[in-house]
Amino acid sequence: MYNKIQTIVQSKSFTNFITYLIILNGITMGLETSKGFMDSFGAYTSLFNIFVISVFTIEIVMRIYVYRAAFFKDPWSIFDFSIVAISLVPLSAGFEILRVLRVLRLFRLVTVVPQMRKIVSALISVIPGMLSIAALMSLFFYIFAIMATQLYSEKFPEWFGTLGASFYTLFQIMTLESWSMGIVRPIMEVYPLAWTFFVPFIFIVTFVMVNLIVAIVVDAMSIINKVEEEHIVEEVQIANNSTNIELAKLREEILELKSLILSGTKN
Repeated sequence: MYNKIQTIVQSKSFTNFITYLIILNGITMGLETSKGFMDSFGAYTSLFNIFVISVFTIEIVMRIYVYRAAFFKDPWSIFDFSIVAISLVPLSAGFEILRVLRVLRLFRLVTVVPQMRKIVSALISVIPGMLSIAALMSLFFYIFAIMATQLYSEKFPEWFGTLGASFYTLFQIMTLESWSMGIVRPIMEVYPLAWTFFVPFIFIVTFVMVNLIVAIVVDAMSIINKVEEEHIVEEVQIANNSTNIELAKLREEILELKSLILSGTKN
């Protein structure tokens, strides 16, 4: 029984079935936002959701049965378990928010697609470096927000009237959304040299800081790929070593057989 369940859980077809079910469930969740669709097919959608969560629950139970304690040592397995557990909580009073949180089950697609899992692992590994850059970026934002409030709050209070408003305006400028025609050029009509403030800000925060984050993520991806390549090389070397050992044993057996044949011929 155990071997049969283990074969099912570890099979490619079972993984593909779960993947397709997650994708189909994501499509139906999107359709559930349509009032017309729900009026026509709401009952079928509810039945399908019950089927999906039942399959996910059975899958988790099977994986726990196969892997036992090792299941709860794997972060991805714990993530899957948490998502399914949220879906099983009844939608009674006080738990209405869980209806929205059930859409999180689509994140299970990350755990069953290796490339997505690799990207998420890379993002998690660079969190310390990203936090350092975020702290430095926050310092730049704080300094520039104070300066912008002091320089432009009198003439443009809707953008720089308070420190919070300056933060939000600078964030909009960082994203390069309508920063020139929408904000900077109107300010330059009153303060012609305002470009000397905003251009360095954009250069430092947008082009330098954001690209530093991208560089860290790319570096993390390259490290993960290198580790995987080294692991593949090790597996190939182990396979070659075992093959060489088997060939050596086979040669010894052939020599022994040859010597037996020769001794039998002499006799």
